[in-house]
Amino acid sequence: MATVPRIAVAGILHESNTFSPKLTDLRDFTEGATCRGAEVEQEFGEAAHEVGGFFEGAKEFGLQLVPTLVANATPSGTVADEAFEALVAELVDRVTQAGKIDGLLLALHGAMVAQSNAAADAEVLRRVRLALGPALPVVVTHDAHANVAPDEIDLATALVIYKEVPHVDQRACGKRAAWIISRIAAEGLLPAQAIVKPPLLYSIVYHNTTKPPMLALVEELKRLELEDSRILAANAAVGYQYADVPQMGPSIVVVTDGDEQLARREAGRLADLMWEHRREMTTEIPYAAEAVRLVMEADRRPAVLVDLGDNIGGGSAGDGTTLLAELIEQGASAFVVPLYDPAAVEKAFRVGVGGCFGMAVGGKTDDLHGKPVPIKGKVKLLYDGKYVETAARHGGLRYLDQGPTAVIEMAGATAGEPSFVLVNSKRHPPFSLGQLTSAGIQPDRQEILVVKAAVAFRAAYEPIAGTIVEVDTPGLTAVNPRRFNYERTRADLYLPGGQERPYVPSRAGLGCGPAHGET
Repeated sequence: MATVPRIAVAGILHESNTFSPKLTDLRDFTEGATCRGAEVEQEFGEAAHEVGGFFEGAKEFGLQLVPTLVANATPSGTVADEAFEALVAELVDRVTQAGKIDGLLLALHGAMVAQSNAAADAEVLRRVRLALGPALPVVVTHDAHANVAPDEIDLATALVIYKEVPHVDQRACGKRAAWIISRIAAEGLLPAQAIVKPPLLYSIVYHNTTKPPMLALVEELKRLELEDSRILAANAAVGYQYADVPQMGPSIVVVTDGDEQLARREAGRLADLMWEHRREMTTEIPYAAEAVRLVMEADRRPAVLVDLGDNIGGGSAGDGTTLLAELIEQGASAFVVPLYDPAAVEKAFRVGVGGCFGMAVGGKTDDLHGKPVPIKGKVKLLYDGKYVETAARHGGLRYLDQGPTAVIEMAGATAGEPSFVLVNSKRHPPFSLGQLTSAGIQPDRQEILVVKAAVAFRAAYEPIAGTIVEVDTPGLTAVNPRRFNYERTRADLYLPGGQERPYVPSRAGLGCGPAHGET
């Protein structure tokens, strides 16, 4: 009887905005979906997440998984050294204490930055190798927004990256990683990899893989995997533009069954295709006043206003008030604006359901996302902020939590067209309509919905949206890269976008030490 391969499962996932003044600490990971041992399968087993894909693949390909540590935190600032060191040490310790293993499935975001390690994901891999040796198969998954450090290709046995943005294929990515490691264990397969990094900042508003220019490239990746049995994974990471690190930018990574020349040839060809996309990234995006006017005149409702500068999934504050202020200024009705504001939540809970509410909300994290906006109304609903998402959505999580949450019905609205401000106590990206429906808001009955996002919201919101308007708002995730002072990215990096309109201060690489291997 053949021995069932024992494969450890581990992960640390964080997308780090180096322009943010706030460090990400251990508490941020504790409040995220961080699990140990048997908790990992309980949290992720049925989730649309790559770790869920590990478990699905294990059942199909005959693997015995040994879950250790999977740590997650909402995208935010650079990871504090204390948190990074503690998590990596625990991960390595748990994996080394897992008994005899035949491989490791390792979920890493690919855009994590720590204070002393600009290429933090590569550093995790380096320490895993120091502990487990160079021969152990380690198959790594990355988010499509990874800024892949080239030496990861030497440290990992194989790298598999989500293809879709929004990330509706995370589970499939994890399953492919499980398939690759099962072949390594069963057949002695020795993968070959190649990476090419086109010298391009791939603008976040073009990351949507359901539309050009990324659509054709993703279709080609899928074709290669389907039609060429030698190719184990064809990957295109679009990168993460809010990290001032040497590896920032898109990456093509091709993994083959041992044919290094094939990997290099296909990686080069795909990188050339991606480089050509720079000619298409020229769209001008309206400011708040024009955007609100456009949605108020729109025939198809609900209209979605995309607050690009306060994209929570990109590490921004979540309490930006630019659009709320403009909606009030222009007399809009039947709108919904979510805001991260623990103080407002605390007051709403003191007032109670039905009580009068009045205070300035939002704009409290920093001076980049607008000033607090005074509102009046009544407390419509209070709840714990927890809900379940069963569909495949960006982020892949099933059990979601925006913390204690209050819905404020704005004063002056008619009964048929109420406007709501949803205030929560945890920064919560709009990856699921459950953020609203769990709070008693029916989004398809509202006129205007504000999402603090870039592309990730589309999987949930596009099916109900009549109109979508992206808005050039200020903040840590402002869309135009020419507003940021990049000091450590490669000198030949092509930056798309129009003329510079600066309002984000120069915080390039705040708190970042040398990249892995950088001197």
